Amino acid sequence: MKQEPARGPTYTVQCEDYIHVVEFSPFDSGCPVALIAYGGNQYVVVGTCRFQEEDAEVDGIQYSPLRVFHHGVRVEAIAWSPESRLDMLPQQIRFCTAAADRKLRFVTSDLQDKYEVKEMEGHSDYINHLIFEPREGQQIASVSDDHTCRIWDLDGKQTVSFLLRSPGMSVCWHPEEALKLMVAEKNGMVRFYDLVTQQAILSLESGQTPLMSADWCFANTIKVGAVVGNDWIIWDITCSSYPKEKRAAHVDRARLFRWSKANENLFATTGCPGKINSQLLVHHLGHPQPVMIGSATVGAGLSWHRTLPLCVIGGDRKLSFWMTEM
Repeated sequence: MKQEPARGPTYTVQCEDYIHVVEFSPFDSGCPVALIAYGGNQYVVVGTCRFQEEDAEVDGIQYSPLRVFHHGVRVEAIAWSPESRLDMLPQQIRFCTAAADRKLRFVTSDLQDKYEVKEMEGHSDYINHLIFEPREGQQIASVSDDHTCRIWDLDGKQTVSFLLRSPGMSVCWHPEEALKLMVAEKNGMVRFYDLVTQQAILSLESGQTPLMSADWCFANTIKVGAVVGNDWIIWDITCSSYPKEKRAAHVDRARLFRWSKANENLFATTGCPGKINSQLLVHHLGHPQPVMIGSATVGAGLSWHRTLPLCVIGGDRKLSFWMTEM
């Protein structure tokens, strides 16, 4: 099959600083807009997006910043709470960040006068990823280079800690499997933990290193994907602990893997920020080659829209959005 030519982003939004991480909220905010947050060196910006693909009255993209939150330290990861709502008064925004100082910060705001920050300390090394429990939003899980996965309540108390065998790179909580937690380690292992017994109940093996990122498919719970070395890897957890599919993706080491929320066969990978040819690649399991190659130099962060086949990455003073025709 002929490889797709590289193409520029479908839409861009200009920002004030280098973007280290960007996240669409995966939850329904109660309004016909997508909540989005991005983090720079000193701040987090929360805004809304609306696209012409979902509203014919929108010309391209309609982006509206809601609030800038001063952070004071570089933002490394952001997770949205399912309790973020725009259809109530007062409105409520809740998210958690991981920062370069090894702390989590749980932020609550009504976008007016209320602004509360709860700092959570415990990790002794770089925090790579974090996520809210997706049903009630009353717990946060985080993984770190300190070889732990930790679960916190919203008061900042650590309630559970899993000792890992290598740095924790990704942690996933699925809304259909709220009593299970998926943890991916740099040594190439992915484990599922039962949160009732606090025991590992399933392990997946990539057979190679380093695993940099993994994701649990939102649209189909039996699919898990990851990037390891230069390759992307897909498991079917009902068949085997070994990968069902594997394919070379990036010349320079792959960095992020994210499933589309809208299509269980669609996913995106990025190369490492700052590398030459560090592209965004969008893949479909029915196609041997990437179905889209993003030409922009990759910055950091990768996230899919909640309902559209559209993903966003961060970069130097801009957000870049790609719509996939799948």
